[in-house]
Amino acid sequence: MAKVSIGLRGWRFDQEEVFDEDGEFRPLDEVSEDIRKRLIRLTYLQEKPCDACYLTYGEEEKRRANQAAIVYGEPMEEVLLCADHEADFLYWFREAGGKELVGSERFRDEFHEWFAAGNRAPEGYGGLEHVDTDPSTLPTPPDPAELNRRLNESYEGERKRIDLRTGEITTVEEAEDADGEAPPPLDDVDLGREYPTK
Repeated sequence: MAKVSIGLRGWRFDQEEVFDEDGEFRPLDEVSEDIRKRLIRLTYLQEKPCDACYLTYGEEEKRRANQAAIVYGEPMEEVLLCADHEADFLYWFREAGGKELVGSERFRDEFHEWFAAGNRAPEGYGGLEHVDTDPSTLPTPPDPAELNRRLNESYEGERKRIDLRTGEITTVEEAEDADGEAPPPLDDVDLGREYPTK
């Protein structure tokens, strides 16, 4: 099964899991949750600056930062890099303990701290060779409400409702019978309420 990167190099996908027989992207609700999360995240990460460039130039001169071409790490904890800084990341990962942080919430921050402290790969340290086909092509993510609706339609189990006051879990149908009405939609919940803090 061939592996491909989409949009940015680094994250690799099994080609058959992402593309159908005609070479078109599979609908996002037909791929695994991990693949869906990465593809949606990639649509956000494109055109972001390289983390190492940003650390070098800062907010004041961020226009000098190269656009990221490579992504490593897990979604939401990823490191974005340009080709010029990939070797620095790979050196940190292979030789300076980065590999031990795979999957941890400190992955990105630890690389940033290492790089900001002036650490770099030795001169001539080798990176990885990549083959680009069409790095700018990404699927258009569906509307989140539409994706949720489609996923719920394909769910054959009973929908559940959790009463946050009591912790009791009931099916939506049981909750409707008990209350005489359907549970409120999430968009009616006031999430902007301020709560006391210490």
